[in-house]
Amino acid sequence: MKVGVIGVGNMGAILAEALLQSKAIAEKDLCIINRTHDKAAAFQNLHPDVIISESIRELVIASKVIFVCVKPGEMLPVFLEIKKWSTEDQGVISITSPISIAQMDSILSCHTARWIPSITNTALSGVSLLTFGAASTPEWKKTVKDLAGAISETIEIDNSITRVASDIVSCGPAFFSFLAQRFIDAAVKVTAVDAQTAGILTEKMLIGFGDLLKGGYYSLPTLQEKVCVKGGITGEGINVLEEKLGNTFEDLFKATHSKFQEEIIKIEKQFNLDD
Repeated sequence: MKVGVIGVGNMGAILAEALLQSKAIAEKDLCIINRTHDKAAAFQNLHPDVIISESIRELVIASKVIFVCVKPGEMLPVFLEIKKWSTEDQGVISITSPISIAQMDSILSCHTARWIPSITNTALSGVSLLTFGAASTPEWKKTVKDLAGAISETIEIDNSITRVASDIVSCGPAFFSFLAQRFIDAAVKVTAVDAQTAGILTEKMLIGFGDLLKGGYYSLPTLQEKVCVKGGITGEGINVLEEKLGNTFEDLFKATHSKFQEEIIKIEKQFNLDD
């Protein structure tokens, strides 16, 4: 199956790399195009058999499945270009959360899906969030789920929880990386440990923590109970977290949702082609 990727920036490249690494697609079956040709050339240097298309028209004609991995504000012109050359048996996948499936379906006459990836897909892990167009056939859904399943767990979501699901799955690694770095910095600041040692210890702890969850040994609440002995040292640390964190995470979700709403308003104006 021929797959096209429009945009090989950060997430487009991560997604394409994961699909190749998992052998879900072969290099010779992948066509790419990027507004800045150098990025496409850099990706091809890593994967010599990948094809660089000279135009969206060329890529669409050559591909069965087309990933659109550009910024939200650039989506509509790309969709309109795809529409010129696509047929009903092809499929288009957007990877950006502010673009709804309904907006995709309002422009495109082929199969549609939204697939929100995560940087964890680089390790063929984590979750891919899927939402399908109203006219999706079982065959189209299977095609998308097979591709996503090769690099991640797949979870189908309703449009109404797109932002919070994306915050957890896609933004979550950045949020928790920030917290981990602050954890390391604090250890270095108030104790005798050096930054390198604190970093190594924290990374190994996080890997082991993930293995415990992956293996089903503990849930998050039971893991905390096992480590946090009443009246012990861990309990003292938890008390500080409870006192200092306050509404931090509530405020985080409010902030991301507020920004998301700003993006949606911009996109709605853009897609309202009758105005």
